[in-house]
Amino acid sequence: MDAGTITSKSKLNLKKSLQEHFGFDNFKGDQEKIIKSILSGKDTFVIMPTGGGKSLCYQLPAILSEGVALIVSPLIALMKNQVDLIRSYSDREHVAHFLNSTLSKTQQKKVKTDLLSGQTKMLYVAPETVTKQENIDFFSDINISFIAVDEAHCISEWGHDFRPEYRKLRDMIDQINPELPIIALTATATPKVQDDIVKNLSLRKPNIFISSFNRPNLYYEIVPKGTKETVMKNMVKFIHSMKGKSGIIYTLNRKTTEELANTLMANGISAVAYHAGFEGNIRAQRQDQFLMEEVDVIVATIAFGMGIDKPDVRFVIHWNIPKSLENYYQETGRAGRDGLEGKCILYFSNKDVQKLEHLMRDKPLSGCATHCRNSGLC
Repeated sequence: MDAGTITSKSKLNLKKSLQEHFGFDNFKGDQEKIIKSILSGKDTFVIMPTGGGKSLCYQLPAILSEGVALIVSPLIALMKNQVDLIRSYSDREHVAHFLNSTLSKTQQKKVKTDLLSGQTKMLYVAPETVTKQENIDFFSDINISFIAVDEAHCISEWGHDFRPEYRKLRDMIDQINPELPIIALTATATPKVQDDIVKNLSLRKPNIFISSFNRPNLYYEIVPKGTKETVMKNMVKFIHSMKGKSGIIYTLNRKTTEELANTLMANGISAVAYHAGFEGNIRAQRQDQFLMEEVDVIVATIAFGMGIDKPDVRFVIHWNIPKSLENYYQETGRAGRDGLEGKCILYFSNKDVQKLEHLMRDKPLSGCATHCRNSGLC
């Protein structure tokens, strides 16, 4: 993509385009500045809280730019929901696609045909997909407007969701077109992680936008954790008081998600369990049930949530303490994304702290994902 072509797009009336393509009257926070940055061809780094509107920062520029934007996303299970949401704003089914291992060869061929025809403006890809040589060769032959790296903290070994495949992205971009603008986005990044993202993606004098992380619509409460029966009774009473409203309960292991979901259902609460041990089709089905409000509560490990786009989650409960403060911020950030009140309750006990310290002691960062899978933590 010629940088001059992108620059000309920045002269568009962005508010009019926002209304036309997404139905919103005004931008939130730094959204307009961020969009102008990527439209002008500048590398851009966005650190914005969950619910701040990160997705729009690359979706609108993708629609306004010539060619297709490659959007690297770490969770295959959420890509379809993102694509469906974008298509709901447009009268063109081809405006957005995803390309990952869940598609058959026939479906992949259809996606690539749409890309070659120039009909597609956004392509969601998993890091494992985008770094395959056959796909790199294909992407080199199409007109790409820019690269969006979502959940960019996954690139850092110092981050809480390290994904080794993310560290191959710069090499992939260099093979396709080293001049492509990049927008990296994350909701949480310590200064060390920020530096790691900029370094590993080789961002060139990026425009950096850091939004306030204060979420005044979220109410946080820490509750001492007594016996399992007492906590369960307390939680059931609270959820009944939120009847008909959506909520997420996070636990540290798979077994607990199923036990809690069964107990909630026995108490007249529509709930399902979600963890990485379920088959992909079951996870997708249960995620859709939650998004479509066929169930009120999803009881999940950390395998659920990153990138989830459900604005009206009214409460997030932590049955166990999360693995880090960054995890806690990410997970509670699922609540109140529509700007209305969200309640975040954490049940705390020293026993849980000791258990978590034992599980994480002496585990190398690069082995965390494998350890979590083997131990049933996600």
